Amino acid sequence: MTAEIYRDTWGIPHLRAGDALELAHAQGRVTALDRAWQIEVERHRSRGTSAAFLGAESVGWDRFARQARLDDTARRCFASLEKRDPESAAWVVAYVDGVNAGLAEGAARAPEFARSGLVPGHWEPWSPMGVWLGTHILFAGFPAKLWREEVVRRLGADAVPLFAMDGPGTAGSNGWLVSGERTSTGRALIAGDPHRFIEDPGVYQQIRLSCPEFDVVGLAVPGVPGIAHFAHAGTVAWAITNAMADYQDLYRERLRHGDGGSVEALDPDGVWRVAERHVERVEVAGAEPVEVEVTETARGPVVIGGAGAEESISLRYPPRVTGDLGFGALLPLLRARRVADVDRAFDVWAEPVNVVQAADTEGGLLHRVAGRVPARAAANRVRVVPAWEAGHEWTGWHKMPHGPVEDGLAVMANQRGPAAPLGVEFAPSHRADRIRRLLDTGRTLSARDMPAIHMDTRLGSAAALLEPLAALDLSAPAAALRDQLLGWDRHMDADSGTAAVYARVRDAAVRQLVAHPALAALAEPPALPAVFLPWLALTPRVAFALENLLTAGEPYGIDRDAVVRAAVEEVAAEPVTGTWGDTHRLAPWRALTGAAHDEPALSGDNDCVLSTSSLPGLTDLSARGPAARYVWDLAERDDSRWVVPFGADGVPGAAHHRDQLPLWLTGDLAPVTTDWNALTKESDDD
Repeated sequence: MTAEIYRDTWGIPHLRAGDALELAHAQGRVTALDRAWQIEVERHRSRGTSAAFLGAESVGWDRFARQARLDDTARRCFASLEKRDPESAAWVVAYVDGVNAGLAEGAARAPEFARSGLVPGHWEPWSPMGVWLGTHILFAGFPAKLWREEVVRRLGADAVPLFAMDGPGTAGSNGWLVSGERTSTGRALIAGDPHRFIEDPGVYQQIRLSCPEFDVVGLAVPGVPGIAHFAHAGTVAWAITNAMADYQDLYRERLRHGDGGSVEALDPDGVWRVAERHVERVEVAGAEPVEVEVTETARGPVVIGGAGAEESISLRYPPRVTGDLGFGALLPLLRARRVADVDRAFDVWAEPVNVVQAADTEGGLLHRVAGRVPARAAANRVRVVPAWEAGHEWTGWHKMPHGPVEDGLAVMANQRGPAAPLGVEFAPSHRADRIRRLLDTGRTLSARDMPAIHMDTRLGSAAALLEPLAALDLSAPAAALRDQLLGWDRHMDADSGTAAVYARVRDAAVRQLVAHPALAALAEPPALPAVFLPWLALTPRVAFALENLLTAGEPYGIDRDAVVRAAVEEVAAEPVTGTWGDTHRLAPWRALTGAAHDEPALSGDNDCVLSTSSLPGLTDLSARGPAARYVWDLAERDDSRWVVPFGADGVPGAAHHRDQLPLWLTGDLAPVTTDWNALTKESDDD
């Protein structure tokens, strides 16, 4: 059977083929047709070659990708997959062959190729693994360890708990499972929304994959075969949230030059051993090439410094150690029929480490953590550790814990949960608590009830700033502003003027803290590679830790009432006009600047269920938020719903490039259509 490509009214591809290999080829080809520019950018980013067409701004990432050896790790992982699981390896190759078959046609549709001068290249069997690594290498937030080092170095170890909130976060998610005992149909619902940087084209690709073995709808990662994260296979459905586990380590290395230009590293046994070292050349559009020294010790690749540098730090991450990226889970997931099948598939998951929720039509439920987390000393999880000292080795792997389904519900929003033993810092429980409260308002829930939860805008973290107000002595204008804030419903709605006032007071409080003498030593960014600086800037760190800074038991010399009073008085002196949506607007990332749209106003904020993140103290613009929304109904798959921020087609100006944006803004969802007779046949994949 020749693979067939159908489209629904939203341009979402529905693919049908005679077997899994034909289907993988069709998925690769349709992805190249719809997302050629996007997947080529990601392939180049994984290889550290994006500056050759994106210019000097991409040199920092390319340097990191090469020093972290992402492409070489992808090669290793594919070679290992060929040996361990030749069927899955052949399936990945079929996908890659499909990408190569469609790339020229897809590139001809995408104007970015001509604008940048990029010529579509050739995908290798390991290219999807490189895309996966490049997308997720920073998910575990290992740069937070660099931040803690700076806090200890400049303020002392006692100050580390002040900033007990990772930021700026690269990923999060809401996800909830409702068992059949709590639904109107008697069968389970799974719903949620992954929070990631909003990109154009979107980071998730709605797709359907059908062959005699399986028929699955879900959200794929463009450039990667199968549907890993969010899917409905008819009799079983699953979804994930970021577990916030810590599974990457940083080691401070002692390096020296050896004979013949070699580099040696001091190992824990006191012996200097030769490290791998070579020099690579990064081409840069419009500028001279840049040489990058690539060094790898027994711990891992050196991502900061090198021989002769004042400080050198290596990164140890599981796929580099094991040669396993977890791609052996992808085909079994597509073939899953029950939660037991999903559970077995996720047993071989590697990274990122996720919390998985699944349900099936027979009443089966699953709530577990999946991935690889190394067993090692507690110090490894918190800070950069000395490579030359014993006791910081990896000694095995943690068993992945399972979580409960309580009163028919399981809710995850990156808070402490089943993954608590595996992590260091987690999101506050505001989103999770709010979701559970909303679910508990009705004992009988349906798929139609879920969008209202997706779009809830109550800001749980507002209490830290608002509750001290009542006891403060304020000027008359500030007292009037206080009364306005204390009467506010704490919903960050785009049309709310009081939400705008609150945001201005919050901005002022962040600036007050950033300028406070107690934190002044952290104001100067360290001399580290630019790719890490977003984790090391003081203003975002204060913004994301504001609640803790205002409520922690140890004030660290900060008069919190004075901070809040000064913030309110500052805003009262220059009254706020307009609404939250006037400044809180969508700001998606595009690989090429220019040709931007007049992006819309947004409701929500960082700690709302509608988590459209701003950066208090810096900007109200939102670059991170729900990269998709979904509701999987186990009673009837066609009652399921989904949406992405823009559309199914990655080509600017195409009919389905931005047609889902109005739905996404209002909380509406597009129907999941599985009746082939309701679809339009586009072509055969030949």
